[in-house]
Amino acid sequence: MRLFALWKIFPATVFCLAALMTGDILLSRDDGNFREEALVRPKVVTLRSHEQAKNLFSALNYNWKTAGEFAPSLLLTSLPPDLDRISDVAEKKRIFFLAMLPAALLANQEIALHRERLINLFRRFDEGVQLFEEEMEFVEILARDYKVSGDPLTSREQRASLLKRVDIIPPALILAQAACESGYGTSRFSKMGNNIFGEWSFVPGTGMVPKKRPEGASYEVRRFNSLFESVRSYLNNLNTHRAYAELRDIRSRLRSKGADLRGDKLAEGLRLYSTQRGRYVDHIRKIIHHNELFRFSETQLLFFRFQV
Repeated sequence: MRLFALWKIFPATVFCLAALMTGDILLSRDDGNFREEALVRPKVVTLRSHEQAKNLFSALNYNWKTAGEFAPSLLLTSLPPDLDRISDVAEKKRIFFLAMLPAALLANQEIALHRERLINLFRRFDEGVQLFEEEMEFVEILARDYKVSGDPLTSREQRASLLKRVDIIPPALILAQAACESGYGTSRFSKMGNNIFGEWSFVPGTGMVPKKRPEGASYEVRRFNSLFESVRSYLNNLNTHRAYAELRDIRSRLRSKGADLRGDKLAEGLRLYSTQRGRYVDHIRKIIHHNELFRFSETQLLFFRFQV
């Protein structure tokens, strides 16, 4: 493997990501005095085995220790298909979490950038600045995507509702639910359709039919083209569905106090994700603590230009 260039996302810097899955990513830095732009392309990789994953991660110096500091900008089309053949449970978990982490960080970064831009546009609007048509369209599209009615620019209530929804989910919680819902990447639906979080579809013919689906039921299990797509859809689900309003309330209260967004705290809002209710929440928290997933709360994305 040859590394051609390295780009790092710093939290204090404003960036804009575009065409995340289909082309280059535009990294745009603006500190008020100047603007820098550079095109980088996350490497889209198809892993045919866990051994190939291990070799790739090793070449990037990406392992359980370094992942607490950085994760490479790898866009995996899917998890290694043979994770269920790894006899060492600890090794299987490590490969699973390392494979999922870049997608989680990329999806969160996209949301964080949208949130930051949204706050900036609200501030400028309140200062009497005439927003460009493209900027107003951005707010309108975001409100529609996050299922907020009305005009967030003129309505304080709708603005607060939108900001409560356009926010990240801690990586620890994303990884814990991914592990729980996919059996650490060994479930039928994660293998066949990149459905890591057990999401359903009610549009006939768009997903996979569960073998034990009750008679008369019409739901299907959704298919996704990549891990990133699956994570992105899952985050939108938590950020918009009425079943997870409690999670968003908890997150909002933590924000207002200036406290860290902790996965184990937000897990309290997942009681309706499973029929197990409280036991499900306890299980997610156990995965977070047992695997020390808090260690990824400060992990930074590294953008490489490389050849595999």
